[in-house]
Amino acid sequence: MCDHIYSQKHFSKYDDTFRKYSKRFFGPGFDWKIFKAQGIAESGLTPDAVSQVGARGLMQLMPSTFQEIHSINPEFTQIEDPEWNIGAGIYYDRTLYKAWKEIEADSNKLNFTYGSYNAGRGTIIKAQSKAKDNSLDHTSWKSITNVAKQVPRWKYEETLNYVERINNFHEKLNKKK
Repeated sequence: MCDHIYSQKHFSKYDDTFRKYSKRFFGPGFDWKIFKAQGIAESGLTPDAVSQVGARGLMQLMPSTFQEIHSINPEFTQIEDPEWNIGAGIYYDRTLYKAWKEIEADSNKLNFTYGSYNAGRGTIIKAQSKAKDNSLDHTSWKSITNVAKQVPRWKYEETLNYVERINNFHEKLNKKK
């Protein structure tokens, strides 16, 4: 994404939705801009985006993932609806975030969450195992980036770039205040 997208007036149109679901699923003190940064990395905040593998909407959810989330949050009725897509994406982030119980630092936990969102939690668990094999701290995202090449059948460059892009977009959003 180019920096010019930050100045586009329509770009803030989903801020209230990101705030609402961040507060609902992560609590009132959590920085909602991190999820907006994720939406930028996923789709450039394009509500009708569809990936090559079939992920849909602003948060690029697979239809099967959206259906699972819908079964728990029945108000999320349409994957194409930006509000429901954002809500479902943040709910899914919360599910992944909570699953990384042994990771204490929020920044690491968020990176593991985004890595899982992109590559699947099982892939990141395999990377943790490789980190342990290499006597590295398996709870540090830096260790995961160091061993990524050793994980079979993982398109690790995509995932590592994805996590880095979210963090960079988040930094830019926070500077924009």
